[in-house]
Amino acid sequence: MCVGESETGRQEPLAQFPANYAAKEGNMPTEFTWSDEGEPHAIRRKEILKTHPEIRELFGPDIMIMPQVFAVVGFQTCMAYFMGTHNIAWGYLVVVAYCIGGFANHNLFLAVHELAHNLAFDNPVYNRLLAFVANYPTILPFAVTFQKYHMEHHRGQGEDGVDTDIPSDAEGKFFTNTFLKTIWVSCQLFFYAVRPMFVKPKPPGLWEVANLLSCLAYDLFVYYIAGSKGLWYLALSSILGGGLHPIAGHFISEHYAFEKGFETYSYYGPLNFLVYNVGFHNEHHDFPRVPGSRLSKIKKAAPEYYDNLPFHTSWSGVIWRYITDPTVGPYSRVKRESKKTN
Repeated sequence: MCVGESETGRQEPLAQFPANYAAKEGNMPTEFTWSDEGEPHAIRRKEILKTHPEIRELFGPDIMIMPQVFAVVGFQTCMAYFMGTHNIAWGYLVVVAYCIGGFANHNLFLAVHELAHNLAFDNPVYNRLLAFVANYPTILPFAVTFQKYHMEHHRGQGEDGVDTDIPSDAEGKFFTNTFLKTIWVSCQLFFYAVRPMFVKPKPPGLWEVANLLSCLAYDLFVYYIAGSKGLWYLALSSILGGGLHPIAGHFISEHYAFEKGFETYSYYGPLNFLVYNVGFHNEHHDFPRVPGSRLSKIKKAAPEYYDNLPFHTSWSGVIWRYITDPTVGPYSRVKRESKKTN
């Protein structure tokens, strides 16, 4: 439910969203919702800082990101070594990759996200080098390219031709029923990786080359110590962990418009512990200079700005609702004209 007016003309409070993840009746949108309003987070950020200037004290890096990255990379490297050297049966390997590796590699995806915002060190170069390390077990290089596109997502949320987080028209027109949406959810990482090359291609630079060579060196190392099964374990950890996986629900929960009038949603649940509190997504977009370890403090400091916003309670529920609800699909996103064309 959204804030609305009662018959008496008074505003009714926003109900906690969603109470459940049952599908609704209706038709799937056939085009994006276009907004004439400015990017919502920049507006709210100014308002909050006027009334809560103490939030500025939460800005700045969190050095504890570094030991977390090394711990998870070390863990996944040891897991790959174990899978390869013990020639674990494929069935068991797939189960372990889904149940353990999926969570571990998704943690590293979100570590790269933190580092894209330079939230581990004051020096951007140090953040990028640590992002290279976090990128290792996910097999394919993405850290540098992700940072470029992700910063545009923050500066121009929803902007046509700028925000590549938004599905393409081809996705919206093709993935239109439960079966096809299941395929789309299963292949989310593929679409996130390929979509920018069609929407807004960027030429690679020296940092991309360094990222590629760094990942290649790690891949060769894993192959040397663990063979192909070690690499397959890591690859499946990324593929399975980024598709029909509880933690991958954050891809959909963050900006798919389940309620009219809202384009960003937070998730307040236990899985935040594993992924740098990325579920606090309204808070993150309002204050991208605050590391995940401190995002919950923003909500506590300014509850009047967040308690009446719709939020999610289950990432698995989000996936179920997205797949089964005929009123939700790739077009369930808010777009706005690019600033360059205004």
